Amino acid sequence: MPSLTLPDLLAVAYFIGAWFVYSLIIERTEKGRHSLNSLMHSYRDDWMDRLIAREMRMVDAQVTAALQNGTAFFASTSLIAIGGALSLMRSSDDILPMVYMLNIGSVPSRQLWELKMLGLIVIFIYAFFKFAWSYRLFNYFAIMVGAAPPPSAKDTPGAKEFAHRAARLCEDAGRHFNRGQRAFFFALGYLGWLLGPVPLVLTTTGIVIVMWRRQFASDARKAFDVDLDKP
Repeated sequence: MPSLTLPDLLAVAYFIGAWFVYSLIIERTEKGRHSLNSLMHSYRDDWMDRLIAREMRMVDAQVTAALQNGTAFFASTSLIAIGGALSLMRSSDDILPMVYMLNIGSVPSRQLWELKMLGLIVIFIYAFFKFAWSYRLFNYFAIMVGAAPPPSAKDTPGAKEFAHRAARLCEDAGRHFNRGQRAFFFALGYLGWLLGPVPLVLTTTGIVIVMWRRQFASDARKAFDVDLDKP
């Protein structure tokens, strides 16, 4: 069995807890409804309302393709990251002597190193599934964009229902994409464990601070606080 110490267990518990609590706040609380992610949800409704009123929808198709391409890029990157982590896991006999020579943190046993790499692989697999499902949802959304009712029917109940349904589908795709990206960010924090439990706590805390600032205190978020009605 890998020689997991109490500090290692506490640091991993802190990492998992930070991920869970951050995700819960962003997606399930009143505070999260003021995040940058949530504020973008209403614009999906606006987009669909304008789409059904437009005769020419080439721009909508281009935006949809851009969303698909970005998601496909991250899904492919997840597979590459999984392969890289598997290579690190298999090369423990070559890597551990280098870690000892460089004197960076405590040198783990081979079993502990492989356990740490396994955790990293699990994170990237989770990210891949999120990105892959998001890509699939954007495919469905692209079909709906192509099946949008004509502008002459934009004020009918059916068109309104269509716009709402399409916006919710796009929102769900974006939500899974955000979860995949969040996994990537926390994977960077997880790398601190390669140096020991204390670095894991520090890198996890740093990642949470960076993500929190981007959602609630970045220049992009502050742009939504500007009163556009002022001269």
